[in-house]
Amino acid sequence: MTETSAAAPAADDHSTDAIVSAHGLTKRFGDEVAVDDLTLSVPAGTIFGFIGPSGSGKTTTVRLLTGVQSPTSGDVSVFGVAPSEFTERERGRIGYMPQLSVLFPHLSIMENLKFVASIYGMPWGRRSRLNQALDFVELRQDRRKRLRHASGGMQRRLALAAALVNEPQLLFLDEPTTGIDPVLRRKFWDHFESLRAEGRTLFITTQYVGEAAYCDRIGVLRNGKLLTVDTPEGLRRQAFGGEVIDLIVTDRIDQDLITDVARLDDVLHAQRTRVDGRGMRITVEDADPVIPRLQQWLMGRDVHVESIDRYLPPFDDVFVKLVQAEGASELESLSAASGAAEPPVIAHADERDEPAPMSADDIAVDRDRERTPGADTAAPDTPPPAEPTPPAEPAPHADPADPVEPAEPAEPVEPTAAAKPAAPEEADTTGARPQRPTTPPPEDPPGSREDASATDKDGQR
Repeated sequence: MTETSAAAPAADDHSTDAIVSAHGLTKRFGDEVAVDDLTLSVPAGTIFGFIGPSGSGKTTTVRLLTGVQSPTSGDVSVFGVAPSEFTERERGRIGYMPQLSVLFPHLSIMENLKFVASIYGMPWGRRSRLNQALDFVELRQDRRKRLRHASGGMQRRLALAAALVNEPQLLFLDEPTTGIDPVLRRKFWDHFESLRAEGRTLFITTQYVGEAAYCDRIGVLRNGKLLTVDTPEGLRRQAFGGEVIDLIVTDRIDQDLITDVARLDDVLHAQRTRVDGRGMRITVEDADPVIPRLQQWLMGRDVHVESIDRYLPPFDDVFVKLVQAEGASELESLSAASGAAEPPVIAHADERDEPAPMSADDIAVDRDRERTPGADTAAPDTPPPAEPTPPAEPAPHADPADPVEPAEPAEPVEPTAAAKPAAPEEADTTGARPQRPTTPPPEDPPGSREDASATDKDGQR
């Protein structure tokens, strides 16, 4: 989608009498860009609607235009003067209604209004002007009510009266209709239209897209970027590619009829609508001359027309189409910049290069390796039951005639690699008792020490 800004003809028609203008306006907060290269102009005596979702940069833009914040880069001009160079006279010509209330809840409605009037230096003979402001927002009967006891709608109306008390020529209204009921919202816009009729200029931010129909010109903001500036009708044409005709016939429309309508010279696009298939939306450049010609063409094909008229899409649909078109262009540019990079391959749990779970044998091997460094192998942790020990052979010094009692079968003892010497020792032929290995044997299972002692005694015997 092609962006329209103040530099383009669509946004530059009133540049000669612009009361507010900005060129290349940018505001950064660290690495975050709140307003990105914004260019616009606001003609005098108009209502300029600034529409965008929450967090798109509307409030930051208002603060830059009123001089509350300084831009990172770019130029701003209000009444032909930069906001940083405002004098008391320029500030007295501007009214500002902030998004959040800044009035005092312990004061009455009239006391709050008097306080605001004193800030502007209004003289003491100002009661008539204060009453006019209260009458404008229908709060004169409640002027003695404490603000803390007023409803949310009354507080918003008082904020509008405070912005009007100095009779400004330019009004900045930051989301004035947020959080109020539809009836009061309609009253607010009636007030805004009456102010425009008096020659005032209004810069109004809103996240209610339907309020665009009340504005003379509209700027659409998204992620700090100004997508387009146009009239309400111009936005509809941008979103849908032209004007839309709504057609309803008596019978279901088949695909051949849709194809034939789409091939007509004046038709840009055609598609079926309605659940029963009896409707069609047709996009053309100019709907007024096309409607009678299209109706005659349908009658020549024996298509009975129930109704045919120009269709005005709601601004919710217009805004969604504009944002979607801009988002699609951003995705295409990102794809072109990044190339055809393949996404990383994520293996499934059974395909990842992870070690297999350790068995009981592996755990025993690791334990023995910790006890005896350098050991390569280890016996299983749970060996098979040992067979009964055969009768022991007589020792070299024993008398062969002496009977030798057979040893009792021993309980299975956990053999370990650490209990074995690193190299086999030579047999002792001197009759001395074999030396125990220098490495201490592993701890025996409970109950095996007594059996091992009995076996040693039998062997000595």
